[in-house]
Formats: sequence, structure tokens, C-alpha cells
Amino acid sequence: MPRPRTLTQDRLVAAALTVVDREGLAGLSMRAVAKELGMSTMGLYRYVADRETLERLLVESLLDSVDTAPPPDDTPWRERVEEMVRRLRVAVSARPAVLPLTVTHRHRSLGVLRWSETVLTILDEAGFDGTRRVIALRALLGYVIGALQLEHLGPLAGPGTTTIAALPPADFPRLADTARHARDVTPDAEFFGGLAILLRGLAD
Repeated sequence: MPRPRTLTQDRLVAAALTVVDREGLAGLSMRAVAKELGMSTMGLYRYVADRETLERLLVESLLDSVDTAPPPDDTPWRERVEEMVRRLRVAVSARPAVLPLTVTHRHRSLGVLRWSETVLTILDEAGFDGTRRVIALRALLGYVIGALQLEHLGPLAGPGTTTIAALPPADFPRLADTARHARDVTPDAEFFGGLAILLRGLAD
């Protein structure tokens, strides 16, 4: 197949996102992206080195839009951290399938690095230092990544909750009852409710 005269990064990322949306991350490959672009795999190598580079481009495309400027410093630190998490959630929710790549490439992604630097600055100003600051940042990242994957891959409004709610009460009384209540919890209430619990814990 002839290669296109020009291949911009935006077009390359769009093709990779199309592949991920259709086939999931497991289907992301140089061959699949090249096919989506209508070119040979060898032709694609002229523009991008390997799948790892494709992954980094996807992460940057996802996080480049995140506003990493510090929120107003005249508000409590927990509200400032919540605002940073909110911004990240909005960006990631646009392409939840790419979320796992943010873990793999967090140390190379400028978007992740800038977001983390701002959050660390807020934590530092709140009195977090040394290993306590390390644990706080990791806890926040762990919560965001895990909560967003649950929200998009196993939502409370999904069939999993219905199945659990129908479990025999004699065998799973708490689980079945909790699942029945879960139907009334919105994604926002779940996400920010959990975040509030985490932030209160970090403050102790």
C-alpha cells in the first residue's frame, strides 16, 4: 500500500484511538494502526518507532488538555486537590480505554508529570513532606485510576450490580443489600464521595 504524502501526529493519534475504541488496548499494534491509515506497516515505522511510542502519544493526547495550573491558593487544600482530580477525571473519561496506559507511561508523560507536580505543590503547602507526601500522591493516583476503571468497566448501573443484588440473602446478606442500595448511587456521588473519604483520611 502506498504511504500518504504526509502523516501528522494528530492523524496518527486519531487512527490509534480508532483502533483502541474498536479492539481495545490488546488490539493496538503497528500493523493495526497502519491498516487504519491505509499504509504499510513499514511505512508507519517512518513516522513512529514502535507500539510503546504509540502508547505515549495516546497518553499525551488524552492528558494534554488537562489544566494543570494551580487552583486559587485562598481555598482549603482538600478543595484544591479535589479540583485537580476533577480536571483529570474529565479528561480521562473522554477515552477511558486509554487509562491503563497512564500508569505505564506516567514517568514519561508531560501531562501526568505536570499534574503530579501541581498536586505535590498543594500537598507540600498543606504540610505534607517526605514519605507522607509520597504516600498521599500514590493514594490519589491509585484512587483516580481504580475509581475511573470501575466507573467505566463495572458501573453501578451495570448488570454486575443487578446480579449481585439477586444473590441469596441467606448466603450474602450484606453484599446483596449493598448492591440494592448501589442502584441509587450516581457516578458523581460514587466518585466524589470516595474521594472525600480519602482526603479526610489523608488529613489525619
